[in-house]
Amino acid sequence: MGTITRNAANNFTTGGVILPAAINDASVASISELENAAAGGAMNLISEQTASASSSISFTSGIDSTYPIYKFQFINIHNSSDDNQFSFNFSADSGSNYNVTKTSTHFYAIHTEADGTGFSYYVGGDLAQSTAFQITTLESGADNDECDCGELYLFNPSSTTFVKHFMCTMSETGAAPRASNNFIAGYGNTTSAIDAVQFKMASGNIDSGTIKLYGISGS
Repeated sequence: MGTITRNAANNFTTGGVILPAAINDASVASISELENAAAGGAMNLISEQTASASSSISFTSGIDSTYPIYKFQFINIHNSSDDNQFSFNFSADSGSNYNVTKTSTHFYAIHTEADGTGFSYYVGGDLAQSTAFQITTLESGADNDECDCGELYLFNPSSTTFVKHFMCTMSETGAAPRASNNFIAGYGNTTSAIDAVQFKMASGNIDSGTIKLYGISGS
């Protein structure tokens, strides 16, 4: 028992605070969400939806004042037609309309399988006080092995004081074929609470893929 007590004591500062090195999967039973919590906020899965020839996918619940940050993860989004664009829009009326006014930027880096490269601001992907859907990819391919993956952050959507900032990063399998890394950021220019988000392709369906919604707690 003396050895156990001494070893346990080595995991504390003289002020009784647990040392970071003392906490890991081996030292704590049934550990969960530790990495996210230590970084300042736990990421909690709220819901997920899987596409199946879906014209759109809408999240109409779970986006409220519970969390200051919401994160969508896009996993193997495959579209039904070549040269397509994955997009999103916000709603301030629980999904009755997806038409929040947005101002945004869009730039990208590309590298083709033939070793061609490019890096550019994408004028066709930005918005200036527009209610249109925000596109997140350039020319997504529709071959059987092609898909897009990425994430979208939405900050403080329930605020009735500030605009609603968002940031999105998408890794795209382009129709060229090529790899495209897309960076999109902007804000929904509304002081109304955003409470729903819809995703769809510019044309055709989302053939398959999964979208997960997480809430990230504050520090």
